[in-house]
Amino acid sequence: MQHLLQFALVAFTSIFVLVDPIAAVPTFLAITAHSDPDHRRRMAVRASWTCFLVLSLFALAGTYIFEMFGITLPAFKIAGGLILGLIGLDMLRARRSPTKETPGEAEEGAEKEDAGIIPLGIPMLAGPGSMSSVTVLMTQNTDWAHRAIVLAAVATSSLVSFLVLAAADKVGSRLHGTGIRIMTRLMGLLLTAIAVQFVLNGLRDVGVVK
Repeated sequence: MQHLLQFALVAFTSIFVLVDPIAAVPTFLAITAHSDPDHRRRMAVRASWTCFLVLSLFALAGTYIFEMFGITLPAFKIAGGLILGLIGLDMLRARRSPTKETPGEAEEGAEKEDAGIIPLGIPMLAGPGSMSSVTVLMTQNTDWAHRAIVLAAVATSSLVSFLVLAAADKVGSRLHGTGIRIMTRLMGLLLTAIAVQFVLNGLRDVGVVK
């Protein structure tokens, strides 16, 4: 039970930090600047559902993708750790990682009538980092208890993302730019530590470290 609780904490923390809906609030407000509250809420719903479906798909089909391309699990753990590390370092500097979204994608989203799926759902919430994370977490333990925990963490992170984006006005006014940057740095520190652990797990699997 203690092992499951520890795994659940790591799974939720890593997925939520990578989805990072709080840091997406300024971009969401910019994209929906000319939208009424109902339309903004609908886009938050679509973005959250897109995040849930995409991450669930990668969680369930990740191992089959490995087999298709002949990728070993240790290699993907190390690669996933490196991607998470890059995102974590950007978060430590309180800036939005280019692996999650580029300025061009944000500007394109602002011109769309409905940007709930792209770029809000993909890649702002469900980006390469979160896709890699759920796949690695799914392959660390193959029993259904651990897999259910990963899927529950994906569902919880998507639900929290909806709540944050639906209340983006209040979140932005309460946290301001300084508060968002402080939280981004704290989450970046956690993510960097998780990334290092992913790399160490991959190196341990191939016998490089004990």
